[in-house]
Amino acid sequence: MEKYEESLSRAVKSLETADHMVYVTFPLIKEQKLLLRILVEIYDCLLGLINAMLQYEYYYKRIEVFKEPKDNFQTFREISPGYGITEYQIEKIIEILKLAERHKKSPFEFVKNENIIIMSEGMKTDVLNLEKIKFYLLESKDILRKVNNVIKKRI
Repeated sequence: MEKYEESLSRAVKSLETADHMVYVTFPLIKEQKLLLRILVEIYDCLLGLINAMLQYEYYYKRIEVFKEPKDNFQTFREISPGYGITEYQIEKIIEILKLAERHKKSPFEFVKNENIIIMSEGMKTDVLNLEKIKFYLLESKDILRKVNNVIKKRI
């Protein structure tokens, strides 16, 4: 199995896990902190998709891969139209990645009125709730479908 296939497979697994947690586990246990775990699964899925795209394009010698993640993300932005990924979806990917990073670095998180409040170093807050998670999940599914269609079609 090629690296891009492994990355794609891991992305699918993360998305399936997030989907199960949103629609089966969360309604059952109703624990708001579970939303943070779902966010991390969506984050892992998106990183896997980005890696799969870059590895796929590199495998067929269409791009160069860099050691610096910012350079690789710029390459991802350049190749994403070929996968049908819109600029709006790229903005949402960036939003999800940044939110997950802030969660990982957050010194303090708490639940208030069915929302998770993520505090960052500068006392900036981010709000996470079930509706936002479901929206992120739907966007991630659409991006996965697009990436999967292109890679499977070209194999």
